[in-house]
This record gives sequence, C-alpha cells and structure tokens, in this order.
Amino acid sequence: MTDRIETLWREIYGTDYPERFEELRVLLDERSAQVDYAPEETDWYQTGVVYSMYVDLFADDFDGLVERLEYLDELGVTIVWLLPVLESPMVDQGFDVSDFTSIRDELGGNEAFLEFVDAAHDRGIKVVFDVPINHTSDQHPWFQNARQSEDAEYRDYYIWNDDTEKYQDARLLLKGVSDSNWTYNEPTDDYYFHRFYDIQPDLNYRNPDVLIDMLRILTRWRVAGVDGFRMDAAPFLWKREGTDCENLPETHAILKLFRAAFEDVADGTVMIAEANQEPADVIDYFGDGDECHVAYNFPVMPKFFLALAENDPTCLTDELAALETLDVPDDAQWFTFLRVHDELTLEFVSPDERQLLNDHYLEDERWSFRDGEGISGRLYNLLEEDPDRVLLAYSMLFAVEGTPIIYYGDEIGMENDRGFYEEMNETLGYGDSRYLHRGPFDETRKTSAVTGEDDDAHAIWSGLREMIDVRTNNPVLFGQTPTYSAENGVFVSTRVHDDRTATIYNNVTPEPRTVDGVELDGYEYVWDLSDR
Repeated sequence: MTDRIETLWREIYGTDYPERFEELRVLLDERSAQVDYAPEETDWYQTGVVYSMYVDLFADDFDGLVERLEYLDELGVTIVWLLPVLESPMVDQGFDVSDFTSIRDELGGNEAFLEFVDAAHDRGIKVVFDVPINHTSDQHPWFQNARQSEDAEYRDYYIWNDDTEKYQDARLLLKGVSDSNWTYNEPTDDYYFHRFYDIQPDLNYRNPDVLIDMLRILTRWRVAGVDGFRMDAAPFLWKREGTDCENLPETHAILKLFRAAFEDVADGTVMIAEANQEPADVIDYFGDGDECHVAYNFPVMPKFFLALAENDPTCLTDELAALETLDVPDDAQWFTFLRVHDELTLEFVSPDERQLLNDHYLEDERWSFRDGEGISGRLYNLLEEDPDRVLLAYSMLFAVEGTPIIYYGDEIGMENDRGFYEEMNETLGYGDSRYLHRGPFDETRKTSAVTGEDDDAHAIWSGLREMIDVRTNNPVLFGQTPTYSAENGVFVSTRVHDDRTATIYNNVTPEPRTVDGVELDGYEYVWDLSDR
C-alpha cells in the first residue's frame, strides 16, 4: 500500500480509526494478489468510442449481449458503458441498488456477466458499469437493518435526524418529483436523508466502514475484470451543515483515495465522475491527475442543440472557448455526448436559451423534466426525424475534444417509445418523462439499418460507422487540442498532428455555405484530412 492512501485517509478521518485503516490495508493487499487481468494500454479511455446501454432493453440479458458484440464491433465501439446492472428493485431503473455484489438475476447473474466480460475483452472492448456510490436502495440489507432500531448494526451507514431542519442548504435535485431531502422513518420516529428519491437513502461516509465496504465492492469487481466505474452521484458523498453538501473537500479526498486504491490494486482501472455541475466545479474532479480520469461534459451537450436551433454555432464555440481556460490534466478526458439515458439537461444555459430550447424541441409538455430544466426524447425525434441533422450532430460531437458516447439505438435512428413511457409511469405511479427514450432496442429497425432496407436508419448507421472508422484510423484526430471557429453558420474544428491537418466543417444552417473554399449544402458536414 502506498503512503498516499494513508495520507488521504487522514485527510478524511484524522488519526481516528487506526484499526479500520489496518482493515483497508489488508483488503487492498488481498485484492492486488487476486488480479490477473490488465488492459494492454492504460489510456484506452482517451481514444475510444463509448456505447451506452441498458442491458435488458438492448439485449435482454448478458447472453444476448454476447451475441450483440459482433454488431458493436462492426459499428466500431471500443468501450461498453453498462447502465445499472446490480441487484435492484428497479424503482429508479437500477440506480437503487439492493446488493452491490450481485448482477441482477434477470440479466443472467454473475456467471453470465463474467462470461460477457471475457467475450468483450476477446474483441478488445472495455467494460464500464455504474455504481451509485452515494446511496443504496431502501431495500438494501444495510438500510433494512438500520431503520429498525437506533442501536442497529448498520444504523450509522445512513444519515438520521429528529426533524427535517438539517442540511437546509442542500438543493432539491428532483424538482417536481421530490419536495424534501428527508423522509420519515416510523420504526425509529425520525428522518433519513436522501438527495434523490426517498427510496434511495444516502450513505454516511463519516463512518469509515462505509468507505471500506464501498472499496471492498469496487475492487471485487475490478478483480472480476471490470475496466472502469462510473461513479454515480459523486458530488454528494460528504455532508456538512451550512453548505450545499456538494463538491466538498472530503468528497474529493474520498475519490482520490478510491483512485489511489485502484492504482495499488491494478493499473488501467478508470474512474468516471458523474458530476452534473458547472464546468469550474467539474474540473475539480480531475484533481491534479490524481482523482477521476474522466468527467462528463454536461454543459456542452445543450449547445449542440442550441446551435442547430439558432442556425448559428457561436454558442458552441463560446462554450468550448470557456472550457479551454480550464486546466485539465494530461491524463484526464472528457466524455462527450448528444444524448444519454437522462434528459437533455438545460441547467447550464441562460434563461433565454432555456426558453428557446424548450420552444424548439419540447414537442409535448409531458416530456419536460425537472420543471423545464430538461427535455426528454430520442435524438432522431428531437432533430425532426432528419438523418442529415442527426449525422451533422454526430459530426459536431466528433469534432470537439473528448471521447464520444453513443446512446443505444441512436445509431439507427430509434424513435420515442410512447408505449414504454406510459407503461413505466403507470407501474411507478409517477411521471418520469425519461422513459420516453428508454424503450427496448428496435431489432427490426436495426436489421433494416444494416441491410439498407430503411433509408433513414441505414443513412444514420452507415454515416456514423464511417465517422468512427475515420476517427479510429487517423491519429491526426487525436492531435493537439482543436481550435474552433464559427464562420457564417459553419462550426469549424481544426487539429494538427505531425505533418497532417484535420479540419471538420459543420453547416448548422439549412442554406448552402462556403468556408475556406469548401462548399457545403444545408446541414452538411465535410471532414478534410490533408497533408500540410
């Protein structure tokens, strides 16, 4: 074990709990001896292409996913991001975990999962999955024990108070869905704290047993071959009265300790910060190259849509220019995306921009999320079922700094699934518009896309596949940080590497444009890779 782990432990817990620290030391030594897999390259997250999916909705189970690996390989995917797969009552699509050590039975359980990991690695595909490190399900044995008595064994794994007055500066994350961060617990006549749904009680990291158990869980999965972990709800780990309970120093120290522990156990393990925060706060999750390897670039996502709505890419170049002022460590990387399992977030745009985006993209008021701060929907529907605009959006995504994410089904132009949306909302008993774009994978459309029987689906599939192939096989597209410009309605990105230059032109207007002698039709993109 490195001295750094002990230093970080003391930043969090001081000199208390020496016996707990010894327990951690023994755990990491044991895990290090158990590891027998490591990726050939440790920077795989910087040059890959990510495919994000719910296993059950994409392939039914892990046996089905093994069969789908050929499809993903053909598309050019190098990283599979598995949305929640751990045991769960599935009230929040699996983000409410009831057993961190078990893959859900309906997905095939642990054995089928491990067979999938081996099959993915055989194709050179890395495997990442979600771990909600901030909270559990209220059905987790820890919480079931804790809520029964003030003297319960796991009582201090959670946060309790006699009333709801504590942590009043912690904002409500689910506006319109949850009106308090506290929920009453009848057996002990008090309240437990939660930043998300009331069925997701927050863990208490002031108790070192929580940290050790979470590391026990994470390193167990690393030994099993998982390449990386999306640290869901990372900003909320530590709570302190008088603060908003977000991005606190102890939270960063915990994540740094996690990274140091992973490095002690096995090289090449990647931590991804799920921090839907302002850029200046997100950048802190990289630390000095000693915290998370990856963060999601939430603020740039709505700018792609705003550029298309305004037929002007200036908003995008302005956002990218602001990001360039941030000090990103060399080994850190942004994950960039057009759509994911959550809403098109509008938290990081101005009120006028938010109104414009809602006016332009919100087809049905029921599909608003968080009281106007998000819009649900499939990429194909949001972009008016126009394959040219879908491919243009992907071209812009590939033109910016970062590793691109493809959300399952978007590569074939899958549409909003109103039936699934209505079914899930009836099952849950409350409205969650995100289920609109979480429906089962459209196998018929996929077949039509690959064979060319569906013009729109095939155009998107083949165009995206070509982009991925060009990106994968041209080092210039991983060259120095791009320079960006907005020229007469065209978003231009230029990279230089050795003796080559790559310039990507994206016309976000419906009218023809000419830039640098390159002629573009409306909503057309051109990738120019040339020798200097």
